Amino acid sequence: MSAAPKAQAQARPIRLGPRSIAALALVSAVGVVAFGWPLLAGANSGFGEHAQDAPWLFAALLPLLLAVVVATIADVGLDAKAIAMLGVLAAAGAALRPLGAGTAGIEPMFFLMVLSGRVLGPGFGFVLGAVSMFASALLTGGVGPWMPFQMLSMGWVCMGAGLLPGPDSLRGRRELWMLAAYGALSSVLYGTVMNLQGWPYLGGLATGVSFVPGDPLADNLGRFLAYCLATSLGWDLPRAVVTVVLGLALGPAVLKALRRATRRAAFEAPVTFEAPKP
Repeated sequence: MSAAPKAQAQARPIRLGPRSIAALALVSAVGVVAFGWPLLAGANSGFGEHAQDAPWLFAALLPLLLAVVVATIADVGLDAKAIAMLGVLAAAGAALRPLGAGTAGIEPMFFLMVLSGRVLGPGFGFVLGAVSMFASALLTGGVGPWMPFQMLSMGWVCMGAGLLPGPDSLRGRRELWMLAAYGALSSVLYGTVMNLQGWPYLGGLATGVSFVPGDPLADNLGRFLAYCLATSLGWDLPRAVVTVVLGLALGPAVLKALRRATRRAAFEAPVTFEAPKP
């Protein structure tokens, strides 16, 4: 018997170049600071005086940085075909999110974002995650200082899916289970990171779960863990379960459709111009 044919190398609509990687690294670094700076603030840092200002400051800064990343990636090679695919997938993701709104954290858009990031790569995935979350916020009316943080977090989720191993060779059940595991983990981490965005600024919490400016990092992290277990785990776990179930059930068909669309779009095909024949 002949050996099974190897999977063809998957064409990506965006190949990350040095400038794109630098832009992604910059916005990710600023995002980490935006999420976690209160944990490192000293007791005399004036955190209490600026607790209401900081979220708005980062909410104004992050969209500018996200715009720089999108522009940089687009300058590298986001052509008309890639933009069309981005629009279709972002619209689909935005339409899926409200289906579970208000129901124990069920968000069916996560499985589509993970599968799309896997097929289309980390660059396209980051842009898709940010744009999808922006569109869904406009659709659901969820616009506020938290929206840029949601855009960045979803961008990380999709980008991480594009960085998973074996993009050109791993297929079948092994790939599905890998994506299911990543989908579950990223669903929980997304909720945890978004908790970190708002937790330090919440007042009136019980002492055991409230943020205390200037306390040792380990003590505040312990309170944060208790806060997550007490408040958001009931939302994060259903999100993870729905992502796994939809990924395993619909994953083969969605992956096949995305890969077929990517091949037909021929993103990496060279464009040549020939002189008209006499």
